[in-house]
Amino acid sequence: MKTLLQLLSAALLLCTVVCVTSAQTQTEETNNETAKGSITGRVVDQNGQPLANAAVSVRSYGITPRGGTTTTDSEGNFKVEGLDPMAYIVSAALPTYIAAPRDPDATPIGFYRLGETATIELIKGGVITGSVKRANGDPVVSITVRAYMVRDSKGQPPRYGIPMRARSTDDRGIYRIYGLAPGTYIVSAGGIGNASGYGVDPYGGDVPTYAPSSPRDAATEVTVSSGEEAANVDIRYREEPGHTVSGVAGTTLANAQPNGFSLTLTSILSGSAQVNYSFFQAPGARGFAISGVADGEYNIVAQQFSTGNWIISEPRRVQVRGADVGGLELLAKPLASIAGTLVLEDSKLPECAGKRRPNLGETVIGPWHDEKTTPKDQPSFLYSIGSPTVPDKDGKFSLRNLASGKYRFNVRPLAKYWYLKSISWPTGATAASPNATAPDRPRDAARNWTNVRAGDQLSGLTITFAEGASSLRGQLDAGEGKKPSSRVFVYLVPAEPDKAEDILRYFVVLSAEDGTFNFTNLPPGRYSVLAQAGGESDSNMMSKLRLPDETELRAKLRRDGEAAKLQIEFKPCQNVTDYRLTMK
Repeated sequence: MKTLLQLLSAALLLCTVVCVTSAQTQTEETNNETAKGSITGRVVDQNGQPLANAAVSVRSYGITPRGGTTTTDSEGNFKVEGLDPMAYIVSAALPTYIAAPRDPDATPIGFYRLGETATIELIKGGVITGSVKRANGDPVVSITVRAYMVRDSKGQPPRYGIPMRARSTDDRGIYRIYGLAPGTYIVSAGGIGNASGYGVDPYGGDVPTYAPSSPRDAATEVTVSSGEEAANVDIRYREEPGHTVSGVAGTTLANAQPNGFSLTLTSILSGSAQVNYSFFQAPGARGFAISGVADGEYNIVAQQFSTGNWIISEPRRVQVRGADVGGLELLAKPLASIAGTLVLEDSKLPECAGKRRPNLGETVIGPWHDEKTTPKDQPSFLYSIGSPTVPDKDGKFSLRNLASGKYRFNVRPLAKYWYLKSISWPTGATAASPNATAPDRPRDAARNWTNVRAGDQLSGLTITFAEGASSLRGQLDAGEGKKPSSRVFVYLVPAEPDKAEDILRYFVVLSAEDGTFNFTNLPPGRYSVLAQAGGESDSNMMSKLRLPDETELRAKLRRDGEAAKLQIEFKPCQNVTDYRLTMK
């Protein structure tokens, strides 16, 4: 059985590689919802040069993913055939290369449908290398050295836990960890033993020693750039015995024990969750024992995966202070789920006649938790388990494995002439069982957060798409002889007073380097048009614009739009292709 860390690493790899998409070419709209097809593309390096023999994976969303794999030819080209009409993640991998960081404003979708072409960019990973030696200068042989990312290339902490790569030292005590994403790292040697429940790690009972020869709170940070090597990151090994955290993981659910349990120990530093360590309690085992634990605060969680669902225990706080900690009992329970329906509203207007309807399997629905209200000391990986999904042929969908928190929902249609009209709960929502309290479900699930508690089985979420969407393609005009700044956001803000509170009528795109911009899937109506320069730290602006809490941002944009006095009105199924926007 895979450990949770392995599963999350695979998920992180998929998410990261999906985000390297630098170009997406769509085919003409068709109405064939059953014919199989293909996705083609090319894998290149940061200089646009083809990468041969790269492994390519095309994988659909959902509990039972479909797709295929292949490798690139000498020109970096690939083609995966025999695919059903669905939304697909396209990923690529090549030793020493990593996915180029995605700009979510430049590439907002991140998935593909049949007939489209993907250009995937991989960049050379960075390297951290050095030695591990004892106080007398002798090399420490075959000790595990781990590099943990604490901030990415933009100075932001990783979203779901701390990515880690590990290598062992050779007979000289030398280690070399390659394929690292650009960012800032801390490096440790030894410690945290009995990860799998099998075998013996001779250094697993020791406290991890961080470069240069420190506990975690005094670790030296190492900056890594793409294709560059950070050398001489040496560690003088302290050989300090650690403590053991032990207990037993279980569940009240029937037939859940045969798979065993993964255990995740998350260190807490200055009130924030830090490094995740992963372990395994084998099926039929009497419990778990995690050795090599340093003094400090931790959260420990037990989890098990089976048939598309996770069961997880509540995080248990553990304080290690100069002694072992034992007798822990972790009881894994089901996470929350949300069931709903995607509804299509056809238009009777003649200008929309004959337009392609959305293929339901191409519509990705994703849960997005409120990061502002999530406790910083909670294990952040819990919020990566609830992944996006797609509806079935009847429009039914289920969002599974949701940790407790506040959620909103990201949805985007791929059919050109359809727009997202509403996301709503039914009125008079009731609890899932007679003994449970009624869930907090405001009717407008786009404008408000939905509160989700552990074990909730919510139903009735309705996502409605309507036919009649418009599109806008335009060009920024910075003035005679001038070029727009490197990062300009173009906004469409509802100009009709009765639409001011409709979050789904706020749009933003990042203009291209040549000043062009493109909006799709726009609800018909009247909008104010704005162009505003953004800072380098501004990221994922479309998501931010639609956050329920960003009422002041939307109000400011409406005021700016009224002052600019520049409006445009879209008719149903209208395509505006030659719009010029003058920057002031």
